[in-house]
Order: sequence, then C-alpha cells, then structure tokens
Amino acid sequence: MTGTAHEDAAAPAERPGLKRAIGPGLLLLFVIGDMLGTGIYALTGQVAAEVGGAVWLPFLVAFAVAFLTACAYLELVTKYPRAAGAALYAHKAFGLHYLTFIVAFAVMCSGLTSSASAARAFAGNLDRAAGLGWADADGNGVLITAVAVGLLLLVAAVNIRGVAEGVRLNVVLTCVELSGLVIIVVAGIVALTRGMGDYGQLTSFAPPGGGAAFTGVTAAAALAFFALVGFEDSVNMAEEVREPHRTFPRVLLLGIGITAALYVVVSTIATLVVPLDRLSQGTTPLLQVLTAVAPAFPVSVFALITMAAVSNTALLNMLMASRLLYGLAGERVLPGVLGAVLRRRRTPWVAVLVSTAIALVLVATVDLAVLGGTTSFLLLCVFTVVNIAVLVLRRDRVDRPHFRVPAAVPVIGAVACAFLASPISGRDPAVYPIAGLLLAVGTLLWLPMWLLRRRAATDPG
Repeated sequence: MTGTAHEDAAAPAERPGLKRAIGPGLLLLFVIGDMLGTGIYALTGQVAAEVGGAVWLPFLVAFAVAFLTACAYLELVTKYPRAAGAALYAHKAFGLHYLTFIVAFAVMCSGLTSSASAARAFAGNLDRAAGLGWADADGNGVLITAVAVGLLLLVAAVNIRGVAEGVRLNVVLTCVELSGLVIIVVAGIVALTRGMGDYGQLTSFAPPGGGAAFTGVTAAAALAFFALVGFEDSVNMAEEVREPHRTFPRVLLLGIGITAALYVVVSTIATLVVPLDRLSQGTTPLLQVLTAVAPAFPVSVFALITMAAVSNTALLNMLMASRLLYGLAGERVLPGVLGAVLRRRRTPWVAVLVSTAIALVLVATVDLAVLGGTTSFLLLCVFTVVNIAVLVLRRDRVDRPHFRVPAAVPVIGAVACAFLASPISGRDPAVYPIAGLLLAVGTLLWLPMWLLRRRAATDPG
C-alpha cells in the first residue's frame, strides 16, 4: 500500500478528506513565502536596534535554532501526516487536553496576529503608495481598518474556494516578493562595487544601553526568530500535500536554506549602505536601502511589492489557522463542526469562517504591535514542546516510512528554544505578563470544552 493510501485511510470516515493538491514546487514556495513574509521587509531595522551593525549574526543564530526545530517537525509530520501540527504532536505525546488546547491557542494567536498585522501593513502601504492620506500620525484610521478588513475577507474567499487556488496565488505573490529582494541585492552589490558601504559596521556590536554583546545578540536572535518562523505553518497543510513523507524533508530544508541566504545577504547589504541610526528607526528599512543604492527607482513600485509580501503573509497564515482548527476538530480537541468540509471544494469552510472572524476582531480592536513579541515568546515555548515530543514519541511505532533525526537534535533544539524564551536571553520583560494574560484567556476558552468532554464521558446515553 502506498503512503498516500495510508494517509487517506487515517482520515476520519465521517467527513470527506481534504484535497491533495500541493506538490513539491508549491510546497517550496509556501515555505519560502511564509518565512520571508513581512519579516525581511520590516524587521531588519529592529534587529539592528538590538545588536548594532552585526545584524547577520542574530539571523544566523536564529536560523540555526530554526533548523534544529524544523528537523523535529520533519520527524513528526512524516510520522503523523495530518493537519493540526504542533497541537497534534503535543496531544499524541502527552495526552493532556489542556496542553493540547494551549499549544493550539498559542500557534493560532501567532498566525492570526501575523495575518491581522499584515492586513494593516497592506492598508498602510496602499495609503502611502497612492498618497491617499487615510492614516493618522500613528498609522491608524477608519479607512485603514476598512481596507485591512477587505483584504482578510478576500483571503477568506480564496481559502474557501480551494487550497489549489490559495497556493497558486502564493506562487504569484512570492515571485513578486522575491523580485523586490532581487532588486535590493543587485542594486546593493552594484553600489558596493562602486565603493559605497561602511564595512566596519559588520563587526559593530552596539546593544541599547551599552549592554554586553552576548545579550545583544541573543535578544536580537529572539526577535529575528519571529521573522523566520513560517516553516511550522507548512505542516498544518500535511493532509493536502502529495506523498508528505517524501516531499516534506527535502522541500522544508531547502526552503529554510534559501530563506537563510536571503536574510543574511539582504541584512548585510542594509547595514553596509544605511547608517545604523537611520536603519533602526521606522518600519521600512528596505525602502531606506533602496533609496540609498537606487534613488531613481520609483518608490511607489517598491511599495506595491511590499504590499504583495504582506498580503502573502496574511494568505498563508489564514490557510494555516483554518487547517489547525480543522485538524483539532478531527482529534476531538475542538468542536466537530470545525471539521466540516465542502464536499465539492473539499475545503474546511467553518474553520475558515471562524479563523477569519477572529482575525477581523484583532484588526479592529487590538494593538498588534504589543502582541508581536508576546506571540514570538509563545511560539518558542511551543517549539520547546515539539522538540520534547519527538523524544517522547520515539516509543510510538508507525507502519509508514518517515524522517528520523539523531536524538541529540531535538535535545539541543529544546534547550535553545527554551533559552531564547527565557528572561536571561535579554528578551523584553514586558512580554511575560501579556503572555500570562493570553494564557488566562486560553484557559477560559478551554474550560467549556473540558466540561463538554467530561459530560459526554459520564453521560450513559
């Protein structure tokens, strides 16, 4: 029996399975598009503010941690090729309903916050590109919110229509996104060959407040790690990938390698050609780079490219969030209605509508900048759990071929993720009370599910 037959047999009999429409090429662009997203277009300056000119080093540290964690995900996704990702692995490893729910809640917070932030960034870039003057001094406004809401509704429509349409749109947006980076790299290299650039900045460590270089690098790596996540979103698409046990290992590692090279090259060029005091201010560092190396290039065109990048982030994170809800409904962690699938389109329409509704609330009511660092912290905690789950689930044998990593890899990955999540890494202490509040909200949402499960278990009927 083939791997695909095994996987289809594993799907619950009472509902139609999702459509396997994603091959290696589409999955590779999914990974690259999700990992690049808004991070490379907006975060380089914030990393420079933490560490100084040696921006390349925190990105390398973050990628090393991401690589270790990706290996853990590869063992689990090829062993259990179903939607729900980290929450499914925690459920199988520890069997604690509360832990499974909180892991799912943390991942969902990350995805929906990223989608909502990207939708607002899309509206802001549209405002700047067209000179509409909708935004106030803080970048907010009723019309900005309206455009962001419109983007999320459009993404929901694509999501419900079909996964093939979603990943094909990702191909277009990722290519546009990559074209912007190619422009930056080519123009930057030309400028550097003509004598532009301060090479001394590459080894300049200038943490804020004159702190130690080590603390600056680790704090910047914790921040950079949030920009690099996205590889974990792809595992939630496992039920829609053809032959996941063959496809995921080579595609995921190749995608991480390509993205790592782009981040290091682009961030290095940025620190060479833009003074640090300018690079670390504002939310458009690559626009500053472009202005420095190619002042004749139309700013409005680059703004459109940035819009494509942030809209791709919204698309891929909403795809992930809906599949997470769908997968957990299949594992009976969430209400079964979230597992409803359109029989013709074979898309999880209820999960799409629920995840979209939550993202719309976030766009309209929440200060998303505050949640960014907190969701980064929660994701590092999730990755710690996933690395440990690999070791726990080694005792669970399955009758399909799957990827397997040396035991040392998840051990090192768990320690590295836990360190970057801890206060000693130099992380902003303000994230911890916010994370506690989010976990309290998650607990309040979990209680009704726990009561329903308990009632169902004790009901003799």
